[in-house]
Amino acid sequence: MVKILFLHPDLGIGGAERLVLDAALAFKTKGHDVAFFTNHHDPTHCFAETRDGTFPVTVIGDWIPRSIFGRFKAACAYARMVFAAVYLAWYVIPVEEPTLIFCDLISLCIPFLKMASGPFRVVFYCHHPDKLLTSEGGPLKRIYRAPLNWLEELTTAKADKVLVNSKYTARVYQDAFQKIKDVPDICYPSINTDFFNKTTPKCLKEVVPVGTDKFIFLSINRYERKKNLPLALEAMNYLKSILHESDWERVHLIMAGGFDPINLENMEHFIELTDLVTELDIEDKVTFMKSPKDDEKVSLLYYCRALIYTPSNEHFGIVPLEAMYYSKPVIAVNSGGPN
Repeated sequence: MVKILFLHPDLGIGGAERLVLDAALAFKTKGHDVAFFTNHHDPTHCFAETRDGTFPVTVIGDWIPRSIFGRFKAACAYARMVFAAVYLAWYVIPVEEPTLIFCDLISLCIPFLKMASGPFRVVFYCHHPDKLLTSEGGPLKRIYRAPLNWLEELTTAKADKVLVNSKYTARVYQDAFQKIKDVPDICYPSINTDFFNKTTPKCLKEVVPVGTDKFIFLSINRYERKKNLPLALEAMNYLKSILHESDWERVHLIMAGGFDPINLENMEHFIELTDLVTELDIEDKVTFMKSPKDDEKVSLLYYCRALIYTPSNEHFGIVPLEAMYYSKPVIAVNSGGPN
C-alpha cells in the first residue's frame, strides 16, 4: 500500500472531476491510501465520493478570488493552485510522505510541489492544453496570455510523467508544446461500471416531468458556452420543420448538466439557453435539469433514445462512453476526440 495525493482545482461536477475520482477509486480498490486536496469543494455541488467519506477532502486557498472584476480568471486559478501546492510542499508532503502526487488541469503547481523533499513522483494528466481553451481576443488579451502560456509549457515539462486522454489530445499536446520532446503516454478515461451495474434506474418521472412514451434525446454537459449547447436546441427546431406532426409530438430533449451557482458563466449561459428555447418556440419540447445526481444521470441514460454531444473539438467525452455502455447511439459533432 502506498500513499497517493490528488491535487485538483475544483471538485465540482464535470468530466475532469469524474476522471480523477474514478482514478482514485481504482487506486483505493487496489488497497492504496488516497486523499484529495482542492481549491474549492461545495458539498451541495459535487460527486458523492467527495462528500460521503469515500475520500478525505482538504480545501486550500478558497479565499483567493476566482477573478478580479470578472476578469483574469486564468491568472487567479493559477495563483490558487500555486498556493495549494506550496501548502502541500511545506505542511503535507513532509508528514504524509506520499509515493505519488496526481495533478491535472493546471501545471503551474508542479515545480512548487517539487520544492518538498522526498522520493515521490508527480504525474500530470493533461486533459487539453489550457492555452488552447481560451478565446484569442485582442492585443491586450494576447499580452495577458503570453506569460501564462509560456509558464504552462515550462511547468508541464517538469512532471515526472505526463498522461493524455486520447491519440487526438496527444497530437494536440505535441503541436502546442513543441519545446517538450518527451511524448506523453495515453491513458484513456474509463467509467465506473460497478456503479452503473449496481444502480437501479428510477422511474423517469421521479427525475424529470417527462413520460417514457416520449422519444427522448439527452444532452449532458456543463452549462458553459464552449459546450456549444445551442446546437442541440437548433437541431430540435430543425426537426420540428421536417417531422410529421404526430412524430414531432413524441420528441423531447432533456438538457442536463453541471450548474455551479457561484459560476457567473453557468448562470448567464443558462439564461441564454432558456431565452433561445423561447425564441424558437420549443418550450414544451425541452426540459432543463441542473446538476443531476449520479443515480439521476443513470435514469436519464437508461430512458433516453439517443445522446446528443455538441462540443466542437472536444478532447474526450466521458458522457458518450456512459451512453454507449447503455447501448445508446451517440450523435456527436464531427471533430475532436469523438471524430
